[in-house]
Amino acid sequence: MNTNTNPGSSRRDFLKTSSAAALGGALAGSLILNRRSSAAESGDTLKIGLVGCGGRGSGAAAQALKADKNVVLTAVAEVFEDPINKCLASLRGDKDIAERVQVTKDNSFLGLDAYQKLIDSGVEVVLLATPPGFRPQHLKAAIAAGKHVFCEKPMGTDAPGVRSVLESAEQAKQKKLSLVSGFCWRRENGRREFYQRIHDGAIGPIRAIYATYLTGPVKPMPPANSRPAGISDVEWQLRNWYNFVWLSGDGLVEQACHSVDKIAWGMNGVLPLRAVGTGGRQIPNNEGNIYDHIDVFYEFPDGVRAFMAQRQISNCYGDNSDYLMGAEGTGTIKGWSEPSIRAKENWRYRGPKNDMYQTEHDEFFASIRKAEPINDGVWMAHSTLMALMGRTAAYTGQEITWEQMLNSQDKLVPDNLTWDMTLPIRPMATPGVTKFS
Repeated sequence: MNTNTNPGSSRRDFLKTSSAAALGGALAGSLILNRRSSAAESGDTLKIGLVGCGGRGSGAAAQALKADKNVVLTAVAEVFEDPINKCLASLRGDKDIAERVQVTKDNSFLGLDAYQKLIDSGVEVVLLATPPGFRPQHLKAAIAAGKHVFCEKPMGTDAPGVRSVLESAEQAKQKKLSLVSGFCWRRENGRREFYQRIHDGAIGPIRAIYATYLTGPVKPMPPANSRPAGISDVEWQLRNWYNFVWLSGDGLVEQACHSVDKIAWGMNGVLPLRAVGTGGRQIPNNEGNIYDHIDVFYEFPDGVRAFMAQRQISNCYGDNSDYLMGAEGTGTIKGWSEPSIRAKENWRYRGPKNDMYQTEHDEFFASIRKAEPINDGVWMAHSTLMALMGRTAAYTGQEITWEQMLNSQDKLVPDNLTWDMTLPIRPMATPGVTKFS
């Protein structure tokens, strides 16, 4: 899934507001919970705000509005104005939800501090759909302010960001706030039943998992000579965010993280011990610094292995599948087809199909109404860190342990981000040369 450009605020601006927000956070969370418990009975209207108005953000807003008839969209936040206009036009063009799109010009927030203005605008639910480099600081601000959050995947682009997400998830738990992840396959009917059967022993103990994410490029980086005169480093990188590691995390992290998450799902939360990886850049990427292919080899306890193959190059064989090998059989999810198991008892999913994107929001808003919060925080952060672990192994050419990755100090997202700052592009990683930190 591809999110769209809305980086939100700088860390400098965030730090100015985070202390005050934290002081009032526990009280705000308690008040909102009490009010939302009443809403479950009375049908009070929930106000939602969307941070990031690209294609994924627009889709999330539509799904949120369709999940609950007493939800209204009252605020949006973006860095660029055009995505706001396109998003609102799309939502207002859907007759089923148009009247509940109640965003005024005053509540269409622009700029690097737009996310904080949205949080402060009176919304009770926040949908986060910006480039993932900004996810940790946006999530931290929303939870500090006592908001329920739908948080698109992945959860960050570096380990310090993931550690922040884990802290925010714990705060959400303490405040009894719902925190739902955009790892959408976890809400797909067939995969839910498949992995439940795997966990129940349908193929015996897992011996190995092979996942593929072999597809085409998402947003190729334009040549440097196409850069408009006068455009700042920050704006140039934001407009081409997918091609920069600090914003997207690389293709393994931003796109193939779904496949990494399904490895984690198959392992039922058991964490990898270590990983090695290979990768590089086959197609010239101008100023961009992401790889277009990475293979990762994870080792789990008891000698269990997982293999992740990611490639985003045109005119190549495509596959987006999951292959699980157990002591007593195999489980396969071939692309979008129904999951199947070959073992003592063969099985193929034949149950009802669902729109997993819609189900995410159906369950999210139901949890708010019932005051029975969902908190995906730990596993969504762990799946992101697994992807970062694989990327780091490929970038450095070294074996990376889980503890090393969890404690990494390599911070990609710039501090004190401002619109006109000089922002040098980190050189593309070179295995054997790039150091782990």
